[in-house]
Amino acid sequence: MNREEFQQQHGIIGESTEIQELVDVIQQVAPTELAVLITGESGTGKEVVAKAIHNSSLRKNKTLVSVNAGAIPEGIIESELFGHEKGAFTGASETRKGYFEQADGGTIFLDEIGEMPLATQVKFLRVLESGEFTRVGSAVPRKTNVRVIAATNKDLEWEVEQKHFRADLFYRLRSVNIHIPSLRERRDDIPMLMEFFAKEFSEQNKILFEGFSDDAIEIFRNAQWNGNVRELKNIIQSMLVVEKGKRIEIDDARKYVHDFIFKNGRSKNLPVYTAKTVEQAERELLYRALLDLKSGIIDLKSFLEDRLGVSAKVYDGEGKLLSPLNQTQTISANINDEMSLAEMEKKMIRDAYTKFNGKKSKMAEVLGVSERSLYRKVRELGLE
Repeated sequence: MNREEFQQQHGIIGESTEIQELVDVIQQVAPTELAVLITGESGTGKEVVAKAIHNSSLRKNKTLVSVNAGAIPEGIIESELFGHEKGAFTGASETRKGYFEQADGGTIFLDEIGEMPLATQVKFLRVLESGEFTRVGSAVPRKTNVRVIAATNKDLEWEVEQKHFRADLFYRLRSVNIHIPSLRERRDDIPMLMEFFAKEFSEQNKILFEGFSDDAIEIFRNAQWNGNVRELKNIIQSMLVVEKGKRIEIDDARKYVHDFIFKNGRSKNLPVYTAKTVEQAERELLYRALLDLKSGIIDLKSFLEDRLGVSAKVYDGEGKLLSPLNQTQTISANINDEMSLAEMEKKMIRDAYTKFNGKKSKMAEVLGVSERSLYRKVRELGLE
């Protein structure tokens, strides 16, 4: 199978040199039984690469089990990965197979491997080395035959230096390291990705889309895209819905990417913070998400009224209906300059918790933080 056919079959979009080299490596590694470490920024498509490896391997007719290691609370991660016996702990009402046992004969994809607790890393290394594991609450070793594909957006070498990740596990995993370039490193692929996402979404939702102007494409090509391909896909889908499929011109494109960093300078619509710690970085993400949520509410209201004939009204705290102008001002007032980052963070988490009924996977996706960090913050706020 040539490179172009391989990309079409596995949904890998792009013609840049970086993508061509990536596909060549995948095709070389896939038929082997070697463990693979996929690295790259969040949103670059690590799961797409993992699926391409599995579906091109000798195990393609077996199960691929995908696990987000960063989303599993530390207290139950070993039970989730290795299973448990009935009565092993409070709530263990029956024996349960873990993900490694479920993937026996196939492939297990462990995303966010850098979030795995040190104690669990020891047991994970044992599975890599010998295929042996032990269920929680049991002393009987069991065997599994799985191929391991791990992924991370962290610098594991730095994590090893900081004693956050085991050196022996790192060296064992990095024997085959596939690095996915960021979207900023392959800007020539952006027009192709735009067309692909627009075509896919418009066909699925029966939207007659009139395309992008050349100037609009250049706006997208020059955006910073810290969220990479995932971020580009989300904004294309949002734009098609809100703009009702009309041709996207330069002013439309500017409107949707105004809050991203451009190569030639920063947008003036958002304040810029220098995040020196993980906590500060996450707060900045929450702040940006809050602004995006405000914009999304306004766009959704407009869409419902114009497209569906539904009246989308906003009321103040006393139940008084607000005019469209006052609605915008009221929403904006929730993000005033005097609110501290900590207060913004708490408000955003509480609002997301209410909106998504406590579903942390959806909350984490919208807020742009890991489920593990979100789980801790929810507990700190006393929501659970």
